[in-house]
Amino acid sequence: MGTTIKCIGILTSGGDAPGMNAAIRAVTRSAIYNGLQVKGIYRGYRGLVTGEIKEFKSQNVSNIIQLGGTILKTARCEEFMTVEGRQLAYENMRAEGIDALVVIGGDGSLTGARIFAQEFDVPCIGLPGTIDNDLFGTDTTIGYDTALNTILDAVDKIRDTATSHERLFFVEVMGRDAGFLALNGAIASGAEAAIIPEYSTEVDQLQEFIKNGFRKSKNSSIVIVAESEKTGGAMHYAERVRNEYPQYDVRVTILGHLQRGGSPTAHDRILASRLGAAAIDAIMEGQRNVMIGIEHDEVVYVPFTKAIKNDKPINKELMNVLRELSI
Repeated sequence: MGTTIKCIGILTSGGDAPGMNAAIRAVTRSAIYNGLQVKGIYRGYRGLVTGEIKEFKSQNVSNIIQLGGTILKTARCEEFMTVEGRQLAYENMRAEGIDALVVIGGDGSLTGARIFAQEFDVPCIGLPGTIDNDLFGTDTTIGYDTALNTILDAVDKIRDTATSHERLFFVEVMGRDAGFLALNGAIASGAEAAIIPEYSTEVDQLQEFIKNGFRKSKNSSIVIVAESEKTGGAMHYAERVRNEYPQYDVRVTILGHLQRGGSPTAHDRILASRLGAAAIDAIMEGQRNVMIGIEHDEVVYVPFTKAIKNDKPINKELMNVLRELSI
């Protein structure tokens, strides 16, 4: 298969994540190094449908490794969710001479790649680009470390005002239905607790937090809450405290899209570079319909079906670490 592929297309899809540009750079330069032609597809699957495609040379990806966001842009594309839209995307791809696709994004993006690959027998390679760190088969995803450090910086600042006013702060972070950012952000920032969706059906996390006597030795507290329908978010818990424990002075900070921006950390740049280069290796080897991941510091190929369908487990021992260290 590798010998028949002469041109690859690359796109970024779904939510942007710091390190996507480093991945674009790595894929482009690794492809050129291996004698392949590269075409950048703008605005994700929408660009594939509308034909917004441009040839990339090495200089197209110069001076982008340090940039957040994605130079290829990203957009939602309802048309790609239809058979007719995907047919149009395939026709544009063939017209451009693209033989294989590298898709950088989260589970929705990889789901699109899997369906497209099945329908048109197109070799597709996925790179895990999401700050949520929720893709199965890789220890970490592109953008996660940078987002974690953004949370850390914000919570350090919030701690100053929480301490000054002796307040209880609920800080809401992203993650959708995954608590990786909330839990590890809480440990790294010295927060008193994390409320995560993985625990939402097991215990009343607010009651547990209050019951543990969070004010025994501290005059202020920070609780990091994962945004999720399962947790209800920071506003939900702040309202509960106001109603159930009116003696506490409560404030809420929602970090929102701050977490998606900023220059990627060294970890994310290295991860994206390794995964991008490995994507081209996979194509040259004839791999198809796999996500490139890192497990135990080794590159692994994860079938799309596993990466998308399997839930990535959170290490619940980390909850015990947080509980012990927050006394």
